[in-house]
Amino acid sequence: MFTTRTATAMGLAMILAGSAGSAMAQNQAAEAAGPFTLAELPYAFDALEPVIDAQTMELHHDKHHQAYVDNLNAAVEADSALADVTLEEFVASAGTYPPAVRNNAGGHWNHTFFWETMIAPDESGEPSAELAAAIESVYGSMDDFQAAFNKAGAAQFGSGWVWLIVNDENELEITSTPNQDNPLMDVAETRGTPLLGNDVWEHAYYLKHNNRRAEYLDAWWGVVNWNAVSERYDAALNDTP
Repeated sequence: MFTTRTATAMGLAMILAGSAGSAMAQNQAAEAAGPFTLAELPYAFDALEPVIDAQTMELHHDKHHQAYVDNLNAAVEADSALADVTLEEFVASAGTYPPAVRNNAGGHWNHTFFWETMIAPDESGEPSAELAAAIESVYGSMDDFQAAFNKAGAAQFGSGWVWLIVNDENELEITSTPNQDNPLMDVAETRGTPLLGNDVWEHAYYLKHNNRRAEYLDAWWGVVNWNAVSERYDAALNDTP
């Protein structure tokens, strides 16, 4: 049976395994800066225009995401008991770690997932037949699903994320989390395997959309990498990494 515990372990392995980047480059960086490193974006800074501008992408990746990596490395360096803990373990057991670890491990994981959820607008594609059927079964139509997702993202108070997950009943569900939490964490109100996640922190959209979060949420669908999301859905249903 597909369980939340299975979803947590599988979801972490499934997504992080594909985001390691160049092993040699990452290992060299790790030796210099700590066990956790920031992989390059899988596309150019301007690849998501006009939906997300190049300046936002550069700041978001090179400054914000890098800060989560640096702060997580600093927290690990300050406590020898954390030296051999993996990012998967930090996320899965986030509630047992200090806020500096929970927040920065979450920030590192969430952003790695986020970059891989997006692609250039002309490459966005469509959900697989299986995922499209599941969306229609739960939400009625793709338009209704996107409206529900946008509503949840707009309603997230303050900073946070909005997600589409496979829950422990093998069903699609929209949920949101505060700050840098995610549905794989033991502290999440609703747990499951993330398929799709959008960052609703203001730094993700403020330069282009200012305070118009709803405008950003609506435009964001133009850069969703539906091939990646569909592969995650298939892996979640088949309990494969």
